[in-house]
Amino acid sequence: MAAPEHGTDHDLVLLGATGFTGGLTADYLARHAPSGLRWAVAGRDPGRLAALRDRLAAIGGAGTSVGTLTADVDDAASLRAVTETTKVLATTVGPYVAHGEPAVAACADTGTDYVDLTGESEFVDRMWLGYHERAVATGARIVHACGFDSVPHDLGAWFTVQHLPEDVPITLSGYVRAGGGISGGTYHSAVRAFSRVRQSQTAAAERRRREALPPGRRVRALPARPHRGPDGRGWALPLPTIDPQVVRRSARALDRYGPDFGYGHYALLKTLSMAVCTAAGMGSMVALAQLPPVRDLLLRARSQGEGPSAEQREKSWFRVRFVGTAGGRSVVTEVRGGDPGYTETATMLAESALCLAHDALPATAGQVTTVQAMGDALLARLQVAGITFRVVS
Repeated sequence: MAAPEHGTDHDLVLLGATGFTGGLTADYLARHAPSGLRWAVAGRDPGRLAALRDRLAAIGGAGTSVGTLTADVDDAASLRAVTETTKVLATTVGPYVAHGEPAVAACADTGTDYVDLTGESEFVDRMWLGYHERAVATGARIVHACGFDSVPHDLGAWFTVQHLPEDVPITLSGYVRAGGGISGGTYHSAVRAFSRVRQSQTAAAERRRREALPPGRRVRALPARPHRGPDGRGWALPLPTIDPQVVRRSARALDRYGPDFGYGHYALLKTLSMAVCTAAGMGSMVALAQLPPVRDLLLRARSQGEGPSAEQREKSWFRVRFVGTAGGRSVVTEVRGGDPGYTETATMLAESALCLAHDALPATAGQVTTVQAMGDALLARLQVAGITFRVVS
C-alpha cells in the first residue's frame, strides 16, 4: 500500500512543547538544529505557544523560523491535520498510556514518522498491537523511547556488539549509574505504571503471542538476580525498565547480534544495603499504587508541570557500562552524559527527530527501535552533541 502524500510545510513538529521536557527540547532545536529547519511547536493553548515562539525567536538560529500549530491529544482531527503537514512528529505529552495513542494513530494513518519519550512498556506493546501493521502499510516509522529510556542502552548495546566477533553467541550486560532529579511528569508516569502491572502483563503476553521470532536465532534475557558489579565493585540489581526489552527487540531485528544473544540490565549501587533498600522501596511503591486512595494521594503529591532547576540539571549525570563476551573475546564500553532525565533526554529526542527527517537511513516501517531505524546515524549525531560512547578495555 502506497504511503499517503505529505505536505511540505514542516520537517518536524514538536507536540507538547509548552511542557517541561517539551520546552527543553524546543530550546535544543532552536540552538542546535540547522538554520533552514522547517519546524513548528504544537499544543492546545495558542497563548502559551505564542509566548514560546517569541522565546525561541530570541535564541536565534533555528528559533527564528519556528511556527505554531494548535492541536489537542483529545482531538483526533487536529492531530491528523498536524501529521499531514510534517515528515516527523515528536511528542512529549505523557503519561503516554493515558494521552499517547491518538498521536500514534494519526502518524500510522498518514505515514508520518513518530518519536516519543515513553518508558511505559504497556503503552509500547499496545501501540504495536494496534498500529504496527497499519504503519508498515503506510511507511510510517513509529519509534518509541527516544530519551534516556532507551537511547543510551539501545545504542550502547549496539556500539558494544560492533566491537565483538560476528556470527558467534554474544553475552552482554549493561550496568546503569545516574544522579539527578525527576519531573512531575515522570513521577506521574511511574506511579501510573506501578498501578497497571496486570494490564501491562496482559499486553505483553498478547504481543508475544502475535509477534514472530527471528528464525534460526535466539534472543534471551540473562538471569534477573542481584550480583556483584563489574570487577567486583558495587552491587548490581536487576532493573525492570523498558530498556532491556528495547535492546532485545533490536537484537531480534538485526543478525549482527549473533545466533544467540543474551542481555541483562542492572542498576549498579555502591553497597549491598543500598541495593536492599532500593528493592524494598520499589516493591512498596508498586504495592501502594494498587490502592486507589493511596494512588490518588501519590499523584497529588507533585504537579506534572514541575521539574528540576537548571542548577540541579547541571549537577546531574549518567554512566552506563557494558560488559560483553563473544568468541573468547571480551570488551567493556561506556556511554556517559549529563543530566539523564531532561537535558540529555531533550538532546536525544531532538536528534532522533532530526535524524529521521534528514539522514539517509535503512528502509524500515512500523514500530521499530532506535537501532533499527537510525543506528549508526543517530549514534554519530549524539557523539557530536556531547554524549560519549567509548571502549574502556
